[in-house]
Amino acid sequence: MSFLSVFDVREKVINRQGAGTACPYCGGPVLAWDYDAHMFLCFFPICHKTKRKFYCTICSRRLVPTS
Repeated sequence: MSFLSVFDVREKVINRQGAGTACPYCGGPVLAWDYDAHMFLCFFPICHKTKRKFYCTICSRRLVPTS
């Protein structure tokens, strides 16, 4: 029995820049990564989003921004 993946999400890094803040866990510098995300349904694009994720360069943790 085979399983066909109907939905597929592909992310591509388009930009990296310093976030200008320090990691609350280790005190290291934080980078902001911009992603171009596409969602496909059976090889047809149905959704396009630009996402921003924050990562610490020393401890490699993903950080969540506070509002």
